[in-house]
Amino acid sequence: MQSHLRVLIAALALAAGALTPSSRVAAQQEAVPPPPADVQAPAETEVQPTFRTGIDFVRVDVLVANDAGSPVTDLTAEDFEVFEDGERQQVESFKLVEVRTVVAPDDPPFSPIRTDADEEREAARDDSRIIAIFLDDYHVRLTNSLRARAALAEFVANDLAPSDLVMLMYPLTPLSELRLTRDHRAVARAIARFEGVKYDYRPRNDIEYRYSMYQPQTIERIRNQVTMSAMKALAIRLGALREGRKAMLFVSEGFTSYVPPQVAIPGGGLSGQVDPTTGPLSSALAFAQVDVLRDLREVNDMANRNNTAIYALDPRGLTGQEFDINENVNGALDRRILSETVDSLRLLAEDTDGQAFVSSNNLTRGLRQMLSDSTTYYLIGYTSSQAPQDGEFHEIDVRVRRRGLNVRARRGYWALTPEEAAMSLAPPKPEPAPAVTEALATLAVGARARVIRTWIGMSPAERGQTRVTFVWERSPTPGGLVEEPARVRLLAAGTNGDPYFRGSVPDTANGPRGAAATEGPWRVTFDADPGTLDLLVTVEGGEAQVLDRDTLEIPVPDLTGPDVRLSTPEVFRARNAREWQTLAADAAAMPVIAREFSRTERLLVRFGVIGGGAPAPAARLLNRGGDRMLDLAVEPAAFGDRLYQVDLPLASLPAGEFLVELTAAEAQELVAIRVGS
Repeated sequence: MQSHLRVLIAALALAAGALTPSSRVAAQQEAVPPPPADVQAPAETEVQPTFRTGIDFVRVDVLVANDAGSPVTDLTAEDFEVFEDGERQQVESFKLVEVRTVVAPDDPPFSPIRTDADEEREAARDDSRIIAIFLDDYHVRLTNSLRARAALAEFVANDLAPSDLVMLMYPLTPLSELRLTRDHRAVARAIARFEGVKYDYRPRNDIEYRYSMYQPQTIERIRNQVTMSAMKALAIRLGALREGRKAMLFVSEGFTSYVPPQVAIPGGGLSGQVDPTTGPLSSALAFAQVDVLRDLREVNDMANRNNTAIYALDPRGLTGQEFDINENVNGALDRRILSETVDSLRLLAEDTDGQAFVSSNNLTRGLRQMLSDSTTYYLIGYTSSQAPQDGEFHEIDVRVRRRGLNVRARRGYWALTPEEAAMSLAPPKPEPAPAVTEALATLAVGARARVIRTWIGMSPAERGQTRVTFVWERSPTPGGLVEEPARVRLLAAGTNGDPYFRGSVPDTANGPRGAAATEGPWRVTFDADPGTLDLLVTVEGGEAQVLDRDTLEIPVPDLTGPDVRLSTPEVFRARNAREWQTLAADAAAMPVIAREFSRTERLLVRFGVIGGGAPAPAARLLNRGGDRMLDLAVEPAAFGDRLYQVDLPLASLPAGEFLVELTAAEAQELVAIRVGS
């Protein structure tokens, strides 16, 4: 049970955009990408600092204010002293960052952010603050989210400067969907839809269905892991944008691993009079919170490595209890869980040089403090004289020689372990081969896939021609079409204009004009000369109205030469062993077009070897980087000359993208597949 739960949590963390160990180490190197070529060069009078990188190089941003709370901006590198574990360090890089929050009328407009290059360019600007808002709906009650979202949306719409860059994230938001924006009104509208689901364990999506059968106590542990894994991923995402200070606004009621049964199962469970300070319950609470604290340390570690300050905003406001009176939770237990959740928020903030806004009904004051901290600060870097690789915490103490000033900086950092340091210094892995990249590109959904999906295969024919097989089926997501596709009219012609095929698929020439096909997929074959094949595809509805049209240029290979070639692999899907055996014996079986499969399915991949001296073919399963995972058995098909097939059960594979590599002599074909739950 515990082993299965760990696997499930890891899978959910990846689904939520979490990190692999290699990506974690890559982020710890903190390599700074070069600025885009189209960024305007700074004025000659502005001195640009040079920031070093490496596993021993440490950056820390420092906030300095006078007794009135106003930032001090006239300090130099000589005014600072930095100590690590009590030993003085040599300051190697120094920079004062001041964000101009007022836009002058004659200032040029900010460039729109549409691509990764746009985001990288705009994030590198010193006159922009970067704020990531993390709405932890897993750990916010619905009533509290409704109360807090109005203040938060108003703050984003009205208090942010025009130059401020913002992104919005939930625990299950994929990193690929995150993009900085200056459209603060759009972000405010999105925040206005924020709804917490704390203690509500009804599944809302496929990911949550995977663990919906577990007990609420276990679900809460999974939610903790998913949220904290997403926070670590977000910290690395922010760290890749620039080296300066970034703010993560974490809207949450904090973490605990214990859920009283009378809350998880309303009306049932323990009596409200159980004493949580003694007996087995007290031990269970203590051990559960140790796990939470360990995971919080990893979040802080990742945030510190990526110069990200966490500002924890508790939407409960000023409260003396965690549970409602009707939930019948013992008062001592209520206070203990409330204290644990508040402490978890304080720990996240204090160890990353952020602040925790807890036990306060004035949310706006805390939000404005976050902006102030990101407006003026010093960015200091040094190479650790100890070069620790012990995986331990090392304290940082920043002092200013000038008297009467208040100094804030993060408390320290967690050093790499020897294994992580070795991974950091290892040369980067080579890029996948072009054939691998090309095969994986077939998993992308094209424009026509909104209406239909197609597959085109090539195999030998008589008289030196090549047999072309065209298969189509309705798309599972037809894009809101009122009329579903009924047929495809196909015109296939060679370079000289002579047609190889003209007709509808399925053939409805003998039926009523309005007749619609009821099943699928549908297939047609015809022979073509080697060269370029022009294919006009017209998708029609039941009343012959045109739903879509496309013209394709298809290269037709010459399969008559002496060189070894492979026919286009066909993929068949089976739900059990009986279906697989039926497909293996059926020469006319219809191949599937989709390349997304479930782990409960079993695939049959069929292909032919053409030319040469009948070399023995081989098959391997590759990961999406093109690396070998395992060899696959290749057996002759029960029919046909030099036809082979591969049996590929998917039950043992994790969710992800893979490639089936088929080879014979120098010939190679790659089939990309995506495996889901």
